[in-house]
Amino acid sequence: MGQDKAVLPWRDTDLLGHAIARLRAVTPDVAILCGPEPRYADRGLPALTDRTDDDGAIAGLLAGLVHAGGRPVLLLAVDLPLVPVALLQSLAEELADGDGIVPLSPRGPEPLCAAYGPACLPAIRRCLARREKKMTAFWPGVRVRTLPPPALVRFGDPETMFINVNEPADLRRAARLSTAT
Repeated sequence: MGQDKAVLPWRDTDLLGHAIARLRAVTPDVAILCGPEPRYADRGLPALTDRTDDDGAIAGLLAGLVHAGGRPVLLLAVDLPLVPVALLQSLAEELADGDGIVPLSPRGPEPLCAAYGPACLPAIRRCLARREKKMTAFWPGVRVRTLPPPALVRFGDPETMFINVNEPADLRRAARLSTAT
């Protein structure tokens, strides 16, 4: 994108504001995983930094789980603007059946739109100690349940709800689809 995706305009706010609003519709306890640099202090929420500058999203999940102090976390990437609040609510409610619950879109798992419990912490720490940075690297060490596309249909079209905004064309497509619903 050539700039911070979080501050790209989206409807009457930006992508970060939109993600925060959707998460707040599910829980009042929202924090921002901001990567290795402290950012977004203007949002009035805890801004959690990663332990290092090169571990990626798995380090953000670690920061979120540590901050949650033994409670589960609901994760939503800022660049997934079409994920419905009803799906987020369902993920939060259905986590009780395991250590993690992740939607399985037609393209595969969506680990940045998921709920994870505190039991994931040891497995995440082991992966990071081995320099395994893939967001799914810790899954073999915990009980992660997936929601397959047929289970996602009740929330919308699984083909479009996980459109990832990585390029200007993606943002334009997502904006067109958001006004069509």
